[in-house]
Amino acid sequence: MCCSLEEFEIPFWVIDGLDASGKTTQAHRLAAYLQNQGKSVCLRVHPSDDNLFGANAKHFLQAEGKSAHFASAIFYMLDVIHSILKYSWQDREYTIFVRYLLGTAYLPAPADIVAYHFFATLVPKPAKTIYIDIQPDVASKRIISRVQDKHEMFEKPEALQKMRQKGLAFASLGGWHVVPGGRPIVEVEFDIHDALGLRKEPLF
Repeated sequence: MCCSLEEFEIPFWVIDGLDASGKTTQAHRLAAYLQNQGKSVCLRVHPSDDNLFGANAKHFLQAEGKSAHFASAIFYMLDVIHSILKYSWQDREYTIFVRYLLGTAYLPAPADIVAYHFFATLVPKPAKTIYIDIQPDVASKRIISRVQDKHEMFEKPEALQKMRQKGLAFASLGGWHVVPGGRPIVEVEFDIHDALGLRKEPLF
């Protein structure tokens, strides 16, 4: 039987940050490190590709307008809740989520902070939370270098600046570990391992 949200007791870590901050790359490297140590890991990247909530979140992230802002944030959180309900009962030693509560930052103020506190009362509290901070101009260059047909609404330079300010403000509310991004991957990884209490040497 699936456990309730309050019974979500396995080690649960979250990695978040701006688009192109390297959060997904770091989450995959962290999962690989743990698996190389013989640990079982459940890794969920949001928005995910395996359910309607995640698909709709991605769809509205590529749309424009306030209604799309609301829709993308709501579907984002539904995608996260879907992951919690579907995977919280599985017998894994570690669970890692890429994006969690900070998806509420997609909402316009003041709905963003209201939604953050609302969802924070509903979903399990992670044992460790990492926010990879990156300068918007660095993120913008990384996004432009990607090969893709259409960028998301929050990947524009002015949106990245606003989202960084929101992300850091929200991270300060929950006691997140802020790790400077925009550096070589192994240096960022070293700081993440340190924040999580893992060995000091990064996984190369």
